[in-house]
Amino acid sequence: MKNHKKRVVITGMGIVSCFGNDVDTFYQNLLAGKSGINPITDFPCAEFPTRFAGIIKDFDPGEYLDKKQARRVDKCIAYTIVAGKKSLEYAKLTGEALEKLDKSRCGILIGSGMGGMTVYTEGVKTLFEKGQRWVSPFFVPYILTNMCGALLGMEIGFMGPNYSISTACATSNNSIIAAAQHIRNGEADLMITGGVEAPVIPMGLAGFCACKALSQRNDEPTRASRPWDRNRDGFVLGEGAGVIILESLEHALKRGATILAEYVGGGLSCDAYHMTEPRADGEGVALCIRNALNDAEIEADDINYINAHATSTPAGDMAEVNALKKVFRNPAAIKMNATKSMTGHLLGGSGGVEAIATIKAITDDIMHPTINLEDPEPGLAFDVPTKAEKIKVKYALSNSFGFGGHNASIVLGPYKPS
Repeated sequence: MKNHKKRVVITGMGIVSCFGNDVDTFYQNLLAGKSGINPITDFPCAEFPTRFAGIIKDFDPGEYLDKKQARRVDKCIAYTIVAGKKSLEYAKLTGEALEKLDKSRCGILIGSGMGGMTVYTEGVKTLFEKGQRWVSPFFVPYILTNMCGALLGMEIGFMGPNYSISTACATSNNSIIAAAQHIRNGEADLMITGGVEAPVIPMGLAGFCACKALSQRNDEPTRASRPWDRNRDGFVLGEGAGVIILESLEHALKRGATILAEYVGGGLSCDAYHMTEPRADGEGVALCIRNALNDAEIEADDINYINAHATSTPAGDMAEVNALKKVFRNPAAIKMNATKSMTGHLLGGSGGVEAIATIKAITDDIMHPTINLEDPEPGLAFDVPTKAEKIKVKYALSNSFGFGGHNASIVLGPYKPS
């Protein structure tokens, strides 16, 4: 690393997922190749062409959120507060340790692609059925994407940089990159960052059905998300939050933190091509990855593990592979997996959850499989295990790409004391 760049390390993780709210349980389910996809039962959807998702069942915020507030806020806010506080627990920043922090130099950057969809749709329904006077005074605050991080900040007193980024499915990685930059620039010592989404509601499901983006494998939902398989027919909607804690190396060492991994770099780009389709020549994604490698100051050959975007769409999966081949000349030497094969696609929350899966591969020396890969695309080329496999990560790349052509990639690696 060059002297002018502050080193940024990862010291905490918090999750709300279809596999529960515990990071280790989440990863054990991934290692076992368990699918978190289930039929939707929270609302009637018999007339929908897709009737399943990566659902969070029986979500209970417990002591992490006041019960009265939990009833009021949108699910994306509740998910954020639980995941955020759990990341602090993971980093051993509770009680006196939390109060010792200089909170003017601690910030929050949690993004969401779609924000408070439940509150929004219920508010619209109230307006048309009952009239303006019945619309909740919390309607506007609880639909805003920035309110997830804002309310978490109020709960824990962090006064540093606090805002949201919304770049569709690239949101989490975009947020992580921006949060790391605040630390590198000396503007913050610690940032809680990641993404959240709560789109599994009638309006969210209907919207993606209308786009014809979702798998319609209703008779076998656990086999519906199948990245790189020739029989894939669309992605599977998911929900939840993935949050990590970034700290400057100096700050983490000073407080005696356990360092999980290091944020080494990140890259951004835009396809400038189409609202929903990936750019056919892969140049936008390739540019993003090259930017990430340049920022990390490493070579392509240093990457030996990729957590791919890999949503299970007919066009997107191989477009990503073809872009990766432009950067990595020996794909067979690189291990690659797709977390979405088990969780579904969490949209703006996906990169945060996949960052956690990547960090666990680094800390535990084992990567999770990609499930449902029964008939791989002939041009896949990368080494994609279908069972959990031991790995010693040198450097890992985690990709996220969103509607609008937004691309965001992060590079993580094991922490190496200098």
